[in-house]
Amino acid sequence: MTPMQKYYENAAKTVIANLKKRQIEGYYCADKAAAVQKVLEIIPKGASVSWGGSMTLGEAGIMDALSDSDYRLIDRAKAKTTEEQRAVYGEICTSDFFLTSTNAITLDGELVNIDGNGSRLAFLIFGPQNVIVVAGMNKLVKDVESGYDRVKTVACPPNATRLSRRTPCAVSGVCGDCYASDCICSQTVITRRSHIPNRIKVILVGESLGY
Repeated sequence: MTPMQKYYENAAKTVIANLKKRQIEGYYCADKAAAVQKVLEIIPKGASVSWGGSMTLGEAGIMDALSDSDYRLIDRAKAKTTEEQRAVYGEICTSDFFLTSTNAITLDGELVNIDGNGSRLAFLIFGPQNVIVVAGMNKLVKDVESGYDRVKTVACPPNATRLSRRTPCAVSGVCGDCYASDCICSQTVITRRSHIPNRIKVILVGESLGY
Protein backbone atom coordinates (compact mmCIF):
# COMPACT_ATOMS: atom_id res chain seq x y z
CA MET A 1 0.00 0.00 0.00
CA THR A 2 1.41 3.38 -1.03
CA PRO A 3 1.43 6.36 1.36
CA MET A 4 -1.36 7.97 -0.68
CA GLN A 5 -3.48 4.83 -0.52
CA LYS A 6 -2.98 4.67 3.24
CA TYR A 7 -3.91 8.33 3.55
CA TYR A 8 -7.10 7.75 1.55
CA GLU A 9 -8.01 4.81 3.77
CA ASN A 10 -7.40 6.74 6.98
CA ALA A 11 -9.21 9.86 5.78
CA ALA A 12 -12.16 7.76 4.60
CA LYS A 13 -12.54 6.29 8.10
CA THR A 14 -12.83 9.81 9.48
CA VAL A 15 -15.39 10.82 6.87
CA ILE A 16 -17.46 7.65 7.33
CA ALA A 17 -17.62 8.21 11.09
CA ASN A 18 -18.83 11.75 10.49
CA LEU A 19 -21.37 10.61 7.89
CA LYS A 20 -22.85 8.25 10.46
CA LYS A 21 -23.69 11.09 12.83
CA ARG A 22 -25.50 12.70 9.89
CA GLN A 23 -27.62 9.56 9.33
CA ILE A 24 -25.73 8.77 6.12
CA GLU A 25 -24.23 5.34 5.42
CA GLY A 26 -20.60 5.40 4.40
CA TYR A 27 -18.37 2.83 2.70
CA TYR A 28 -14.78 2.86 1.49
CA CYS A 29 -13.58 0.98 -1.57
CA ALA A 30 -9.89 0.95 -2.44
CA ASP A 31 -10.50 1.02 -6.20
CA LYS A 32 -13.10 1.26 -8.96
CA ALA A 33 -13.63 -2.49 -9.23
CA ALA A 34 -14.47 -2.72 -5.53
CA ALA A 35 -16.82 0.26 -5.87
CA VAL A 36 -18.72 -1.46 -8.69
CA GLN A 37 -19.13 -4.57 -6.56
CA LYS A 38 -20.36 -2.50 -3.61
CA VAL A 39 -23.01 -0.81 -5.77
CA LEU A 40 -24.21 -4.17 -7.09
CA GLU A 41 -24.24 -5.51 -3.54
CA ILE A 42 -26.41 -2.65 -2.29
CA ILE A 43 -28.95 -2.66 -5.13
CA PRO A 44 -31.14 -5.79 -5.20
CA LYS A 45 -31.99 -7.43 -8.51
CA GLY A 46 -35.17 -6.15 -10.08
CA ALA A 47 -34.93 -2.71 -8.45
CA SER A 48 -35.72 0.42 -10.44
CA VAL A 49 -32.56 2.50 -10.89
CA SER A 50 -31.83 5.93 -12.33
CA TRP A 51 -28.91 8.35 -12.21
CA GLY A 52 -27.85 11.95 -12.55
CA GLY A 53 -25.20 13.36 -14.84
CA SER A 54 -21.85 12.10 -13.55
CA MET A 55 -18.41 11.51 -15.03
CA THR A 56 -17.56 9.47 -11.94
CA LEU A 57 -20.20 6.80 -12.56
CA GLY A 58 -18.95 6.29 -16.11
CA GLU A 59 -15.25 6.31 -15.24
CA ALA A 60 -15.78 3.82 -12.42
CA GLY A 61 -17.56 1.38 -14.76
CA ILE A 62 -20.77 1.50 -12.74
CA MET A 63 -23.00 2.37 -15.68
CA ASP A 64 -21.66 -0.56 -17.71
CA ALA A 65 -22.23 -2.90 -14.76
CA LEU A 66 -25.82 -1.74 -14.35
CA SER A 67 -26.59 -2.15 -18.05
CA ASP A 68 -25.32 -5.74 -17.90
CA SER A 69 -27.40 -6.63 -14.86
CA ASP A 70 -31.03 -7.38 -14.02
CA TYR A 71 -32.36 -3.92 -13.10
CA ARG A 72 -35.16 -1.73 -14.39
CA LEU A 73 -33.20 1.24 -15.65
CA ILE A 74 -34.85 4.64 -15.97
CA ASP A 75 -32.79 6.64 -18.47
CA ARG A 76 -33.77 10.29 -18.71
CA ALA A 77 -31.69 10.64 -21.91
CA LYS A 78 -34.30 8.61 -23.79
CA ALA A 79 -36.96 11.29 -23.26
CA LYS A 80 -37.19 13.42 -26.41
CA THR A 81 -40.21 15.65 -25.83
CA THR A 82 -41.26 17.84 -22.91
CA GLU A 83 -44.08 15.42 -22.12
CA GLU A 84 -41.70 12.46 -22.13
CA GLN A 85 -39.28 14.34 -19.89
CA ARG A 86 -42.01 15.10 -17.36
CA ALA A 87 -43.05 11.46 -17.37
CA VAL A 88 -39.52 10.11 -16.90
CA TYR A 89 -38.75 12.57 -14.11
CA GLY A 90 -41.89 11.34 -12.38
CA GLU A 91 -40.57 7.77 -12.65
CA ILE A 92 -37.18 8.81 -11.28
CA CYS A 93 -38.84 10.52 -8.33
CA THR A 94 -40.43 7.22 -7.27
CA SER A 95 -37.50 4.97 -8.19
CA ASP A 96 -35.87 2.54 -5.77
CA PHE A 97 -32.34 3.85 -6.29
CA PHE A 98 -30.83 7.05 -7.66
CA LEU A 99 -27.09 7.14 -8.37
CA THR A 100 -24.98 10.27 -8.53
CA SER A 101 -21.65 11.69 -7.44
CA THR A 102 -20.89 14.84 -5.48
CA ASN A 103 -18.83 17.86 -6.46
CA ALA A 104 -17.10 17.80 -3.06
CA ILE A 105 -17.30 16.08 0.32
CA THR A 106 -15.92 17.54 3.52
CA LEU A 107 -13.91 15.73 6.17
CA ASP A 108 -16.87 16.35 8.45
CA GLY A 109 -19.22 14.49 6.09
CA GLU A 110 -21.10 17.27 4.30
CA LEU A 111 -21.83 17.06 0.57
CA VAL A 112 -21.28 20.20 -1.53
CA ASN A 113 -22.92 20.44 -4.93
CA ILE A 114 -23.69 23.02 -7.62
CA ASP A 115 -26.01 22.24 -10.52
CA GLY A 116 -27.59 23.80 -13.57
CA ASN A 117 -31.28 22.91 -13.82
CA GLY A 118 -31.20 21.19 -10.43
CA SER A 119 -32.64 17.80 -11.39
CA ARG A 120 -29.64 15.88 -10.01
CA LEU A 121 -29.85 17.71 -6.71
CA ALA A 122 -33.63 17.53 -6.54
CA PHE A 123 -33.45 13.72 -6.40
CA LEU A 124 -30.56 13.81 -3.95
CA ILE A 125 -32.79 15.83 -1.64
CA PHE A 126 -36.13 14.12 -2.16
CA GLY A 127 -37.92 11.36 -4.06
CA PRO A 128 -36.05 8.12 -4.75
CA GLN A 129 -36.14 5.65 -1.88
CA ASN A 130 -32.36 5.34 -1.82
CA VAL A 131 -29.54 7.55 -3.11
CA ILE A 132 -26.05 6.19 -3.73
CA VAL A 133 -23.32 8.82 -3.99
CA VAL A 134 -20.03 7.59 -5.47
CA ALA A 135 -17.04 9.89 -5.00
CA GLY A 136 -13.34 9.60 -5.64
CA MET A 137 -11.13 10.73 -2.77
CA ASN A 138 -9.91 13.57 -4.99
CA LYS A 139 -13.16 15.32 -4.03
CA LEU A 140 -12.33 15.40 -0.33
CA VAL A 141 -12.03 18.93 1.11
CA LYS A 142 -11.50 20.50 4.50
CA ASP A 143 -14.85 22.25 4.90
CA VAL A 144 -17.89 23.62 3.06
CA GLU A 145 -16.12 26.82 1.98
CA SER A 146 -13.26 24.78 0.53
CA GLY A 147 -15.82 22.57 -1.18
CA TYR A 148 -17.51 25.56 -2.77
CA ASP A 149 -14.13 26.81 -4.00
CA ARG A 150 -13.33 23.36 -5.39
CA VAL A 151 -16.56 23.24 -7.36
CA LYS A 152 -16.06 26.69 -8.88
CA THR A 153 -12.36 26.28 -9.71
CA VAL A 154 -11.91 22.54 -10.35
CA ALA A 155 -15.26 20.99 -11.30
CA CYS A 156 -17.24 23.62 -13.18
CA PRO A 157 -14.70 24.71 -15.85
CA PRO A 158 -14.16 21.21 -17.32
CA ASN A 159 -17.85 20.37 -16.97
CA ALA A 160 -18.84 23.52 -18.85
CA THR A 161 -16.29 22.63 -21.52
CA ARG A 162 -17.58 19.05 -21.74
CA LEU A 163 -21.12 20.34 -22.20
CA SER A 164 -20.03 22.91 -24.82
CA ARG A 165 -21.37 25.78 -22.75
CA ARG A 166 -20.53 29.38 -23.60
CA THR A 167 -19.44 30.55 -20.17
CA PRO A 168 -16.39 32.45 -18.90
CA CYS A 169 -15.03 29.33 -17.19
CA ALA A 170 -15.31 27.29 -20.40
CA VAL A 171 -13.43 29.97 -22.34
CA SER A 172 -10.78 31.06 -19.84
CA GLY A 173 -10.76 28.21 -17.34
CA VAL A 174 -11.56 30.70 -14.58
CA CYS A 175 -14.94 31.21 -12.90
CA GLY A 176 -16.51 34.55 -13.78
CA ASP A 177 -19.39 34.23 -11.30
CA CYS A 178 -21.55 34.74 -14.36
CA TYR A 179 -25.25 34.90 -15.14
CA ALA A 180 -24.84 33.65 -18.70
CA SER A 181 -27.73 31.74 -20.25
CA ASP A 182 -25.42 28.71 -20.48
CA CYS A 183 -24.39 28.93 -16.82
CA ILE A 184 -24.37 25.55 -15.03
CA CYS A 185 -24.20 27.13 -11.55
CA SER A 186 -27.86 27.80 -10.76
CA GLN A 187 -28.42 25.71 -7.64
CA THR A 188 -26.08 25.28 -4.65
CA VAL A 189 -26.94 22.54 -2.17
CA ILE A 190 -25.17 21.60 1.05
CA THR A 191 -26.30 18.23 2.39
CA ARG A 192 -25.50 18.27 6.10
CA ARG A 193 -27.78 15.38 7.10
CA SER A 194 -30.11 12.73 5.70
CA HIS A 195 -33.56 13.36 7.15
CA ILE A 196 -34.47 9.71 6.50
CA PRO A 197 -31.85 7.55 8.25
CA ASN A 198 -29.48 5.88 5.76
CA ARG A 199 -31.46 6.93 2.69
CA ILE A 200 -28.22 8.44 1.38
CA LYS A 201 -25.29 6.05 1.03
CA VAL A 202 -21.84 7.40 0.18
CA ILE A 203 -19.20 5.18 -1.42
CA LEU A 204 -15.74 6.72 -1.20
CA VAL A 205 -13.25 5.38 -3.73
CA GLY A 206 -9.49 5.46 -3.24
CA GLU A 207 -8.83 6.82 -6.71
CA SER A 208 -9.20 10.09 -8.58
CA LEU A 209 -12.59 10.04 -10.35
CA GLY A 210 -14.59 12.71 -12.14
CA TYR A 211 -14.04 16.45 -11.86
